[in-house]
Amino acid sequence: MVKLNNNVEIPELGLGVYKIGDADVERVVHTAIDAGYRAIDTAWFYKNEKALGEALKTVNINREDLFITTKLWNDFQGYDATIKAFNDSLESLQLTYIDMYLIHWPCPADGLFIETYKALETLYKEGKIKAIGVCNFKEHHLDQLLAETEVIPAVNQVEFHPLFNQKALQAYCESKSIKLMAWSPLMRGGEWLNNADLQSIADQYNKTVAQVIIKWHLQQGRLVIPKSQNDNRIRENFDVFDFELSDEDLAKIDQLNTDERQFRDPDEVKIGDMK
Repeated sequence: MVKLNNNVEIPELGLGVYKIGDADVERVVHTAIDAGYRAIDTAWFYKNEKALGEALKTVNINREDLFITTKLWNDFQGYDATIKAFNDSLESLQLTYIDMYLIHWPCPADGLFIETYKALETLYKEGKIKAIGVCNFKEHHLDQLLAETEVIPAVNQVEFHPLFNQKALQAYCESKSIKLMAWSPLMRGGEWLNNADLQSIADQYNKTVAQVIIKWHLQQGRLVIPKSQNDNRIRENFDVFDFELSDEDLAKIDQLNTDERQFRDPDEVKIGDMK
């Protein structure tokens, strides 16, 4: 467990459920819980909040032992729309509170993320959310947010993997007491799971490449939410607490960085252009 800047504790390793369909959610959740996961990351955009809420009712775990994150979609930015969207997500998830609520993208050209975040602050102060934060915010987005709002984001969830190693952004976030969380932590497509350099490191520890990458994130202080709907991979991705990468191997993985995104640049995302 890791303490956020408001002393709320979050598991450092959680399960992402992007693109997991309703028919698979309950199985995936049970596999994850049985493997040891206690944090699950969803979003309105993933279209599975309701299925996740149903699945959570079937697990034999106390609510306070789970950490559920969901996110506000771009189309609902703005103060009043954010309040409504949050309440809709809360109803879909069938929960009395959400552990963490995040703005999914800044959409800076639309100029709404400040009033959107102020709605999150209201919900946070009302006790409906344990922690609030953002996704895909660059330094200049955070500069503006910190200057114009009251509650420092607990988390900034961003694309972060060996090919796109945002160490400068992580250092910035740490200087502001914001925890960085990696999405797409294993990179898109899986082709890098066959990388010779990564495989060589994995062989040293009798682990898989995916396990090595997850450990690289954790040892460098990032929260991480690998996504899978394969039962074996879900278990494998959590089996990373019995080894430590050497400083040399951490550096080798750092050197794979190409500063190339696999997904959208946050400065270019606008309300309504992602469906």
